[in-house]
Amino acid sequence: MTARMLRWLLLGQLFAVLVLALAGARWLGVSPFMTVLPAAGAVLLVRLAIVANNFMMSRRYGSPVPARFALGLRGRLRLFFGEFYATMVHSSWIMVRARACVRIYPGDGAPPVLLLHGYGCNSGYWAHLQPLLDARGISHAGLDLEPTLAGIDEFVPLVARRVEELRAATGAQRVILVAHSMGGLVGRAYLRAHGSGAVARLITLGTPHHGTALAAFAPGRNAAQMCRSPRTGEESDWLRALAASETPAMRALVTSLMTHHDNIIAPQTSSVLEGARTIEFGGVGHVAMGRDRAILSCVLDEIGKARAAVFV
Repeated sequence: MTARMLRWLLLGQLFAVLVLALAGARWLGVSPFMTVLPAAGAVLLVRLAIVANNFMMSRRYGSPVPARFALGLRGRLRLFFGEFYATMVHSSWIMVRARACVRIYPGDGAPPVLLLHGYGCNSGYWAHLQPLLDARGISHAGLDLEPTLAGIDEFVPLVARRVEELRAATGAQRVILVAHSMGGLVGRAYLRAHGSGAVARLITLGTPHHGTALAAFAPGRNAAQMCRSPRTGEESDWLRALAASETPAMRALVTSLMTHHDNIIAPQTSSVLEGARTIEFGGVGHVAMGRDRAILSCVLDEIGKARAAVFV
């Protein structure tokens, strides 16, 4: 469903380019071929403006950036255009073609990895991590969390089914959940519903554990559940109920990777989950976390530690 929605959005953008090119050609009295590039540039500027607006809103509702993560002009430009590039490539190329996959390698019973994407995305979000898992012979699977705008608890049966499929295929007793954004809340909801017996570790990237103000402007039951009031900072009832259901042992399973320059999670410190381990980054945007070398290296390191701990 998400891939189809993204394809329709992409077709809409291409249609807008065509309309602008024809209108420009008629107005200027030139061939449409002369106005295609300016028309495409106009559409790109709209996409650029959306990313810029997200950054502005995330700072308006954001938490202070620690001094050690402060950016100069060059760093801010790298942050902005890195996020714009990641957003364009993922939404207009990778995710429109993505299909959830399962890769099983002969192993020693070490936990395989289940990849959970975030809001408005699909399994294609992990296109940069999956080759790294393949190179290390780590069994893994993707999963498309659909319907796109459903409540978070509605995704839990999909996760439970895939967890059992991975355990059966690999012979492992437990799996490692690696989750971006909303996917981290899906992972926690799975733990609430099924317990921690089948999970060795939950590694979250840019997850709004305490909600995000920007969710107030997004559609869907899942967005409402992730909401943190822009006016009062109050978390949704769903988030408070989830937190109240968790034991210290469940929280100890979580490693939360956050970026102090997240342009979707605001305040950025929403990714800090009490009782979990937090690993901080800076200079990386929300979508770009899935392709940033330092973050992916950290994820692989955490996966390695969780797999090794099984045999201790």
